[in-house]
Amino acid sequence: MAKKTTKKSVKKTVKTGSWTTRDIRIVNIVVSTSLEHDVPLEKMATTLSNTEYNPEQFPGLVIRIKEPKTSALIFSSGKVVCTGARTIEKVRESIKKIIKSLEKINVKITIKPEIKIQNIVASGSIGVPLNLNMLATKLRNVEYEPEQFPGLVYKLQSTKTSPQATFLLFSNGKIVCTGTKSEDEVHAAVDVLVENLKKVV
Repeated sequence: MAKKTTKKSVKKTVKTGSWTTRDIRIVNIVVSTSLEHDVPLEKMATTLSNTEYNPEQFPGLVIRIKEPKTSALIFSSGKVVCTGARTIEKVRESIKKIIKSLEKINVKITIKPEIKIQNIVASGSIGVPLNLNMLATKLRNVEYEPEQFPGLVYKLQSTKTSPQATFLLFSNGKIVCTGTKSEDEVHAAVDVLVENLKKVV
């Protein structure tokens, strides 16, 4: 049975019977929030050097933060989408820096924004090579076009024991997991993936 990690961990290494050690890490957390305050994007773009704003092409302003290395889309309504952080703590740091940047243009945010995770991307290895041609015929909900892309797409459906997730599987055992909304869901999805793979290999 897989060992559980603490909520603060972003890595899980576990023995899976005859399968070798696997290593999964969170590489990106996408969150949304609302500052509950209108934001003058044009003023923000002309005042702050770390921003991009082309309203003719897209209604949101892009702000890039050096530390933690993240970027965010800010809309005039105060809605924010932040990407690039690897932990929730780094997400909160980024939101705080955005709020501090807004103070420079006299926009004071007095609330503590509620952060909602939209997607978590994790990557790593399950420790064994995979025969993608065989998996494409034996697993359900797969897409595999090796002439176009070297990875196999495997969609895990949501059940009582498994969260919904989408995996990219590669022949060397490397994987990418997207679509989950918590670290626990990442590891639960990987556990189900490994069990499903064991049934067909």
